[in-house]
Amino acid sequence: MSELMSEAERLDAADGLAALRDRFVLDDVTYLDGNSLGALPAHVPARVADVVGRQWGELRIRSWEESGWWTAPERIGDRIAPLVGAAAGQIVVGDSTSVNVFKALVAAVRMAGEDGPVDPGRDEILVDASTFPTDGYIAESTARMTGCVLRPVAPDEVPSALGERTAAVLLNHVDYRTGRLHDLPALTAAVHAAGAYAVWDLCHSAGALPVGLDEHGVDLAVGCTYKYLNGGPGSPAYLYVRRDLQDRFDSPLPGWNSHAEPFGMRPAYTPASGAVRGRVGTPDILSLLALEAALEVWDGVSVEAVRAKSLALTDFFLRCVGAYVPDGRVVSVTPAAHAERGSQVALRCADAGDVMKRLIERGVVGDFRAPDILRFGFTPLYVGFADVERAARVLAETLDEMPGGTPGGTPSGALDGTPGEGG
Repeated sequence: MSELMSEAERLDAADGLAALRDRFVLDDVTYLDGNSLGALPAHVPARVADVVGRQWGELRIRSWEESGWWTAPERIGDRIAPLVGAAAGQIVVGDSTSVNVFKALVAAVRMAGEDGPVDPGRDEILVDASTFPTDGYIAESTARMTGCVLRPVAPDEVPSALGERTAAVLLNHVDYRTGRLHDLPALTAAVHAAGAYAVWDLCHSAGALPVGLDEHGVDLAVGCTYKYLNGGPGSPAYLYVRRDLQDRFDSPLPGWNSHAEPFGMRPAYTPASGAVRGRVGTPDILSLLALEAALEVWDGVSVEAVRAKSLALTDFFLRCVGAYVPDGRVVSVTPAAHAERGSQVALRCADAGDVMKRLIERGVVGDFRAPDILRFGFTPLYVGFADVERAARVLAETLDEMPGGTPGGTPSGALDGTPGEGG
């Protein structure tokens, strides 16, 4: 144990990103739940106070122009763009992830309908079978609304499932339960080869690893901002529309904010040019500007450096768990291969819900996903190696005090990163 603690100290001392921790409001808790809600950047409260007290309280309606409220969705989109490998002018921020998934998926089906043959037409949507439930619900609703058939498939089965009827494919870059990183470049290429459109959910990858939207020709993408981007609870999501598709992007939610003349109050809808087509109604200014302030923690930080530290943190966590936790008490369902791992580690564990409650009581905050998954998220901007070692040690101590058993009925084994059933 002392050797791993000493190693953690050495790793923290050599960490080029360690100083970023001071940019956040953190206490003595070991916070490994940034994949659900990122920590608060320290300068955000003062910025929000200015937005409320001066911009709203004093300038009032003038702030739409004088404080830049009107252009916030595109301006903040341009701040996010480098973090997901996109050039400026392709991301608009606003609405929830769910709403943006709906916009993107319907628009993809509509574009495919323009491209495809009349008979039989492109009338099929593929969706990640292990997706976060909301994405599945919206895909099912989109299929009913557009007259398409919905086919849930595992991401690695997408290439073989594609066909001339496929209109759009909705995929998660990182699996929310297991932390598995899917092959965005190869899957996007396969979708394009079939003549379909790729829609990617980046909720668990943006701010944690390089995405390369432009490089890999992704058509449409959505993501939240309250996880690794630290925008705050319920902060607005974003929508990416590749530049050459923007003139064809036909939103199912045409609002006055995306009109070519938003203040013309025309009875007929004429879409604006560019990514602005992704706007709908009045922007949620308070949360938008809190997010804009939060994104300043990324100034001078490269996503590549963040990715390198993320892999080092998750590697070290798996080593510490392997050293501290008795054989068979937990099994990793997160892939061991770096190319297949996001920025979290998911452990299958008997009585996982109770275990996580006890961990939180001891100051190690992760989360639980039914029926038997302990999730630990590693945000490289503020998580250090000492946090990692402590989390593994407290997990071992907690399990030692509980009745024995194999994790969730899964055969005991080493932390080899083999995905479990349903992952």
